[in-house]
Amino acid sequence: MTVQKAIQFVEHELSKVLIDYYTWFESEPELLNFKPEVGWSIEEILEHVTLTSHFLLILISKGTKKAKDLASKVNLDQAVSTYEYNLEELDQIDKHRSFDWIRPEHMEPAGDKKISEIKRIMEEQINECKEILREIPNGEGILYKTMMTVNNLGKIDVYQYIYFLCQHAKRHITQMKIVREQYSRNKID
Repeated sequence: MTVQKAIQFVEHELSKVLIDYYTWFESEPELLNFKPEVGWSIEEILEHVTLTSHFLLILISKGTKKAKDLASKVNLDQAVSTYEYNLEELDQIDKHRSFDWIRPEHMEPAGDKKISEIKRIMEEQINECKEILREIPNGEGILYKTMMTVNNLGKIDVYQYIYFLCQHAKRHITQMKIVREQYSRNKID
């Protein structure tokens, strides 16, 4: 996969995730606030996704700056020509309960944001990711890697980090579907 194809793919995934989330933001308040037997409500899940994306974006932004700095010091064309794009290594991240990982406390939802604010934050985060992709269109994002402890991924580059953010959001769509199913069963009972 070329750099441009990888960037296009990640940008498409960002757009798709946001579209998929719009449905959840428009859910009835009873569903959004329904507490399942185990785990978070949908509103809490939505907040968690934005909290996690916030911290991922800090790393992505720092990585982007460092990658752009490195691009002026190396032969970018040569680095790009020998790089193997392995976004599929991150495909397992979107599978709910596919691995064990204990999230940091600062990614726990506090329940202090309105659904409209959570939606606005998510839109801003997705747009920030797209803007970052536009800042590094020639493969600069491969030049800097940061450690990702989730699922023992090891060091991943800026493009992979952005794709990880997408995969994390997709993972929670599955979780929200489970909550919705439980809500529907409770309404029938």
